[in-house]
Amino acid sequence: MKAASVLVVLLLARAGALYGHRLDWSWWTPIAYLWHDAAVAAVFGLCDRMLVRRPRAMWAIYAVAVAYVAINVPVTRVLSTPMTWPMWQAARGPLVDSIRHYATLSNIAWMMAVVAAGAAAPIVFRGRPAPALIASLLLIAAAGPIASAHVATRGLERNAWTALALTAAPRVAPAPVDRNWRAPRGQRRASDDLAWLRGAAAGRHLVLVSLESTAAQYLGIYGMNPDVTPNVSALARDGVVFENAYAVYPESIKGLLSVLCSTYPALGTQAEIYAGAPCESLASALREHGYRTALFHSGRFGYLGMDAVVGNRGFQLLADAGDIGGRRESSFGVDEESTVARILEWIDRVPPDARFFVTYLPIAGHHPYEVPRSAEGLRSAESLALQKSGSASLSGARSASLSGERSRFTTEFDRYLNALRYGDSALGALMAGIRDRGLYDRTAWIVFGDHGEAFGQHEGNYGHTFQVYEENVHVPLIVAVPGRVARRQRSDRVVSSIDIAPTLLDIAGIAAPNSYQGTSAIDDNRRMATFFADYSLRLLGLRDGAMKYIRELDSGRSQLFDLRADPGETRNVADRYPDDVRWYAQKLNDWMK
Repeated sequence: MKAASVLVVLLLARAGALYGHRLDWSWWTPIAYLWHDAAVAAVFGLCDRMLVRRPRAMWAIYAVAVAYVAINVPVTRVLSTPMTWPMWQAARGPLVDSIRHYATLSNIAWMMAVVAAGAAAPIVFRGRPAPALIASLLLIAAAGPIASAHVATRGLERNAWTALALTAAPRVAPAPVDRNWRAPRGQRRASDDLAWLRGAAAGRHLVLVSLESTAAQYLGIYGMNPDVTPNVSALARDGVVFENAYAVYPESIKGLLSVLCSTYPALGTQAEIYAGAPCESLASALREHGYRTALFHSGRFGYLGMDAVVGNRGFQLLADAGDIGGRRESSFGVDEESTVARILEWIDRVPPDARFFVTYLPIAGHHPYEVPRSAEGLRSAESLALQKSGSASLSGARSASLSGERSRFTTEFDRYLNALRYGDSALGALMAGIRDRGLYDRTAWIVFGDHGEAFGQHEGNYGHTFQVYEENVHVPLIVAVPGRVARRQRSDRVVSSIDIAPTLLDIAGIAAPNSYQGTSAIDDNRRMATFFADYSLRLLGLRDGAMKYIRELDSGRSQLFDLRADPGETRNVADRYPDDVRWYAQKLNDWMK
């Protein structure tokens, strides 16, 4: 009876999770999407039989099981995945505003419906024994892996309990594999010449800015219209725009490790373990050469273990939202104007004969895309233009990929663009403050996106953490040296966030430490960019010239895209290039080990 009740609860939750999704239909589809539910119900029934003499304990377990499934319904509806073990580790105080944002009537109604079903089902099934039920469930569960080989479920076959169990297990066993991970399959030499940048910033001040949740496709310099980041565009006129830059990991904290230490984070790890990891950080290298160093973050270092990544990394001053204060505070941090003001105060205290290296980590752009009331007026130009033209304001394939989701996500996308515009205004204030101090032409800048942000360009892809499509990992990267560039230069080189530290040192005329896994984006060698995600599915990916390859570790599925012909990643051509797929798959598997 309890097994049947659990099955009803899971099936109702499944209906809520799959509602609105496009499914691949075949004879295998029902089994492919329901076998996890059958397995959990069967296990529950077996436990019920074993604990028949302890009915109170079993009813308590049943109540917990139903409650946990109910909690996961809105999570799955929003993020296209139940809560996983890494997600539980990430769900901390700074996300309160984002969680509150989704406390909608429809999500609450789905939760209550699941709870009501859990309460009613035992009454309905009382006195109706079904001896063959558990056997049937076990049969469906046994057929599940076969069905999954025929249907791409994108992880939606998992329920609240199987998602938690599968992601709590160890992921990939480490192994010593010696490879040049980033050597491309095709052309090995860069087609453009950036040698003039080497040493171009020697003797200058250095500013590193990490734009929060900013994908390249949403910026004017990468084709977005209207341009919601005019200050980024203005800064880019003084430097090089890298058209094919990629975040190693679509999340801020471990992504920051790759930037500061030029080191790959590892699959299935928490940021806290990196406190003791060897790292000759960018700040330490610059401090050894006489730079005054500081890092300012509008958020909080306690979030996701950021303090383990930035602590003892050579920064003479570390200041987050708690140190900065501000005119406005949210669960995630403080207003950008207060952070910029603190940065400029610190610059004013740097001796005139000293050079400084300042790292600025804003939070504008992070969900729930809130801005201070004083910045609401920024909506007038960008958001009204977007509301009139809809997703058609995005060019090419991006427009087509967003158009199908516009009715559901236009408002949230508008709010996101407004948050980007607010963050850009803060960058403009920092640029103006440095210019007012007569330091602009004596300063070099590197501005990049820490990761992207998705709005349904691909089925079930929202936010940034769970996928490695272009909207998740293709980020802006601008190297600006005012006064050294006659006009903006664009480079089609493939670069990675692990290349940022050696690139900045290269333009400053300083040799990079031998421990760096990245290389300067200025050198003549072409390279691939590798990236991964592990908050839900275990996904590995790489960019090699025009080709983009994604491998799902658990299912072994491959996706290959020719971004020159298909920038929206809509046509999987893996079947047409089996040799390339095998080569890329082996490369990524070895790299991850």
